[in-house]
Amino acid sequence: MINQLQHPSRTTAWRLKAIITGSAGNLVEWYDWYAYSTFALYFAPAFFPKGNPTVQLLNTAAIFAVGFLMRPVGGWLFGRIADRTGRKAAMTLSVLLMSLGSLMITFTPAYSSIGLLSPILLLLARLLQGLSVGGEYGTSATYLSEIATPEKRGFFSSFQYVTLIGGQLVSLGIQLLLQKVFLTPEQLLSWGWRIPFFIGALLALTVLIMRRNMEESIHVNDHKKERGAVGVLLKKHPRAVLTVIGLTMGGTLAFYTYTTYMQKFLVNTVHLSKEQSTLIVFLLMFIYACLQPLFGWVSDKIGRKPLLLGFGILGTLLTVPILTMLSHTTSIVAEFFMILAALIIVSGYTAINAVVKAELFPSAIRALGVGLPYALTVALFGGTAEYIALYFKNIGHESYYYWYITGCIFISLIVYAVVRDTKRTSYIDRENV
Repeated sequence: MINQLQHPSRTTAWRLKAIITGSAGNLVEWYDWYAYSTFALYFAPAFFPKGNPTVQLLNTAAIFAVGFLMRPVGGWLFGRIADRTGRKAAMTLSVLLMSLGSLMITFTPAYSSIGLLSPILLLLARLLQGLSVGGEYGTSATYLSEIATPEKRGFFSSFQYVTLIGGQLVSLGIQLLLQKVFLTPEQLLSWGWRIPFFIGALLALTVLIMRRNMEESIHVNDHKKERGAVGVLLKKHPRAVLTVIGLTMGGTLAFYTYTTYMQKFLVNTVHLSKEQSTLIVFLLMFIYACLQPLFGWVSDKIGRKPLLLGFGILGTLLTVPILTMLSHTTSIVAEFFMILAALIIVSGYTAINAVVKAELFPSAIRALGVGLPYALTVALFGGTAEYIALYFKNIGHESYYYWYITGCIFISLIVYAVVRDTKRTSYIDRENV
């Protein structure tokens, strides 16, 4: 069987060290993933023929979406590895693949040099990164939830999204430095966009060394075939799998709308400059990251369900008004606070979704149970968010996207209403009795 490492010899200092080690790797993985979206405004012309900027962004968004198709494969592959051999091996391998993908993007020649081979290589790099990040989510969510003590599990597991958001924050920070300090706009468009991908590859190699020495969250003591098996997951835990899908649907769409897509929305729809949109999103992401532990702490006090319901209700009622007002305002201050309000609402999902999913499954199937259905749902809804938003804009009906988000959040709200509060029914606590 698999034993949790929750015995008294595991001190708070030990847990903090393990969480920092796991979170640092998570941050770098997500930095590499989000660098693509952050710098798409600059490298889109390099990989595709000259023409309509919106069409170029559609092409990069399509590759962004295709990269998500590998995330379910990564969720299955790395979830299986994590459940069968331990979390450490899966987390180490995933960061190695992310480094390779970033190196490919760094050194791929432009379309003007090698033609169609350029976007093909970009696609291959994103497929590799999709495989990596697909495995990272489920494994790291499981790891952080298992490391934490029951009374602080919501707080500690919230650091997964702190580092996930932190990855985008670092990406935006590097973009600001390149924009404001080191490079001209022409240099960024010509070759400067390659710098963040090279930095990401180097950071990933550093984390690879860190993860070789990280602590395990479980002991694997047998070799039963049912560990990490998809058949066992679907046969014994179908309700939990469907719950993960329902939990994720609206939350991931809202998250990708107000984070990765928002920078492009501010440029294409609100008509801010690239530099203004980067600065606004950077400041918002910093505040958003700081909110996650607060919401996680609240969930430890009052339970997970009230926060999910809060997101579901407010997201259903306010998404269309917020995005509609945002698209028509000319005040940067008003734009800032409207997006901040949306991010506060979304925090009711992002801060605790990892721990909620981890608490739904026993340890022998947990990494796979968290990672695979989550990755499938994110591929369908999060990965296509930018493409659908840009498509509706391109055909002159951008507001359709606002209603699409609202509908998905409402479906998730139904799930939040019927699901039991996992803080009180956690598999992790049952196994540690």
